[in-house]
Amino acid sequence: MSFAEVKITKEPLMVILPILSIVAFFGIWQSLLSFGVVPSSLLASPLQVLKLFIAKWTQVNPDGALLTTHMWTSIQEAFTGYILALLVGIPLGLAMGWFPIVEGLARPIFELIRPIPPIAWIPLTIFWFGIGIPGKVFIIWIAGIVPCVINSYVGVKMTNPVLIQMARTYGASNWQIFIKICIPSALPMVFGALQIALAYCWTNLVGAELLAADNGLGFMITMGRRLAMPDMVLLGMAMVGLTGAVIGVIIDAVEKRLLAGIRR
Repeated sequence: MSFAEVKITKEPLMVILPILSIVAFFGIWQSLLSFGVVPSSLLASPLQVLKLFIAKWTQVNPDGALLTTHMWTSIQEAFTGYILALLVGIPLGLAMGWFPIVEGLARPIFELIRPIPPIAWIPLTIFWFGIGIPGKVFIIWIAGIVPCVINSYVGVKMTNPVLIQMARTYGASNWQIFIKICIPSALPMVFGALQIALAYCWTNLVGAELLAADNGLGFMITMGRRLAMPDMVLLGMAMVGLTGAVIGVIIDAVEKRLLAGIRR
């Protein structure tokens, strides 16, 4: 029997415990509001959040957009910046890890920009792009490119030197070694960058929308604060978490499938 055919079964208790934990969490939360332990002006109950969730699919009030509009705006901005970060950051990190000229030219600039929080770029992006999609895409790109470059660079540096020396012994050029040995060796680190970059992009998207936006989940949270509606704030937070989790699961599934094919 191969390793892939071995199935690991969970104990029944380990299946029940997460369900009990979630039920207890929402039960305690609802009880705190129902018995007046926490005032409703400070925290909305799960039922209030659920009612608003249902209503926002068909009602634009009070923030001026449907929930689907907010979600689509955030996803569109996040994925545009995320894809651009992958397209620029991964090739740059791979090249920096193998070619000394690229590392010498790009690394000093990268090290200067890397410590600057993406949120610090918001005032400049408002000057350059306004509060539309391009400005938030730029902030997301800045956030996502850092883990892409670092992971790709480290992945190339972790390539087994024995394989490199063997390839050189057989007359392989630097370019051939880079393409056929370094890049495949770095793929696990590169796929790790996909998850890290996604988290960075999604987090900074919300931060950008909190400060400058007219749509999106971050904007929805801001409007909930301005209108003193804790249920809207919590709904925005919940949708940020759920949407990010779903995207993360999709990326994880793609990663496992691709890496499994490479290992075979």
